[in-house]
Amino acid sequence: MRYPVTPDGRYFVVRGRLWRMANPALDPATREGLVRDLMSARRAVRDAKGDPKRQLEARARVDAAKQALGERGPVWWTDGAPDLNRRMARTTPYAEWFAGLGDP
Repeated sequence: MRYPVTPDGRYFVVRGRLWRMANPALDPATREGLVRDLMSARRAVRDAKGDPKRQLEARARVDAAKQALGERGPVWWTDGAPDLNRRMARTTPYAEWFAGLGDP
């Protein structure tokens, strides 16, 4: 399933909420390795159910991979625009664009 991506390529929208995209400046090999790390960390979170220490470690790995991808932490764009991650698209500067999508 493909989700709508904002015109500037910074976010995709799921159920009306903005989610930050990965940094497009990452070279393909680096991005692929980080995505592999992220998927491995997510499996580790799943497998650590019932073990709080392992879960905490696995969640830290997920966070590290997402930060390296640019999906969390400091924004990857340089124009000073704020981070609107997890905000409802209809309450952001993307509201008009989002309304124009109809029912995605």
